[in-house]
Amino acid sequence: MNLKEAKYNYLLQQHKNNIYGYALYMMKNQMDADDVTQEVMIKTWYNMGKFNMMAAKTWMMRTTHNLCIDYLRRRKAVLQKEVVIDEGFTENYLDEDESNNPLLKVHWKMMSAKLKQVIHDLPENLKSVFVLYEIQGLKYKEISKTLDVPINTVKVQLLRARKKIQKELKSYEPQEVL
Repeated sequence: MNLKEAKYNYLLQQHKNNIYGYALYMMKNQMDADDVTQEVMIKTWYNMGKFNMMAAKTWMMRTTHNLCIDYLRRRKAVLQKEVVIDEGFTENYLDEDESNNPLLKVHWKMMSAKLKQVIHDLPENLKSVFVLYEIQGLKYKEISKTLDVPINTVKVQLLRARKKIQKELKSYEPQEVL
């Protein structure tokens, strides 16, 4: 294995889950996310010498974002398929006593579904920043470079996304559970 292959394999091991996860949130479709992820991997291979290894994550995430936007523009149809944000959402927020309560389990499942829908309904610019920060765990500076926007824009869009989500969830009260 030569040096280029070793670097490539290292990058894929480090970033493939973030790339796929982000593509899945943006595309709302597993097959399209697979295509975007594969394209990013191909572009990474062909551009290995053209970017700094220290900035590889930002380069790969920016490429992922741009490809997602390109795919969405071409497709122009809104898909209504559900994308799982976190299958363990309910389990992550329920303690042991609550997890045995079927009423609370149902409530958390309904809240989880509503949260997923609210995130998917965000405008693309707010959703991109929210997903990269809250779900993918990128820092403001990384998001700024990935989306090619100023850091202050990232902060403002993240705040707007959070407020919009909070507003939507505040008015939500599942009637069947409570």
